[in-house]
Amino acid sequence: MRILDERRRLSIMVDYLFGRGVSRALPKEGIRLVYSRRSGRVKLVFHGDSLLATVRPNGAMALTLYGAGLLAKSPKFRDNCVTVADDATAFVHGGKSVFCKFVTGAGKNVLPRGEVAVIDGRGKVLGVGTAVLNGKFIKQFRSGIAVKVRSGANR
Repeated sequence: MRILDERRRLSIMVDYLFGRGVSRALPKEGIRLVYSRRSGRVKLVFHGDSLLATVRPNGAMALTLYGAGLLAKSPKFRDNCVTVADDATAFVHGGKSVFCKFVTGAGKNVLPRGEVAVIDGRGKVLGVGTAVLNGKFIKQFRSGIAVKVRSGANR
C-alpha cells in the first residue's frame, strides 16, 4: 500500500507543478521517493537508479535531464518548455544560458523563477533550468537571458 501512496503523492505533485495530466507520462513502476529524516518531506525522486527530480523546500521540483525527458512525452508538458533555434542547441548542450533572441517559442506556464525544459524544434530535451522572464514576453525581447540553464545534455 505504501508504494501506491508514493505514486499517488508524486502524481499530485507533478500535476500541480507542470499541469493536469502530465503525471501520466511517469513510469508505472520503479518510482522511489526519498524522504528527509529531519522534516519527513519528499527530498528526491528516483526511477530505478536514475534521479528524476529534487524537491526543493518550497515544494518546487528541480528536474534532471532524465526527468524532463520522461515528462516531455506528455503533450501538456510543452506548456513548461522553451523552444530554441538550431543555432543555440550546441550552447544549451554545453550548459550555457539561453538568450531571448534564440527563443522561437515558450509555453504558457513559463513563469519567472519557474522550472523549464529547453527543447529544440523536434521536441528533444536539450537542458533544464530556471526561466528569467515570463513566457509571453520572452519573444518580445531581443536581448538578455531567457533561461538560466542548470544542466545541459553534455554537462
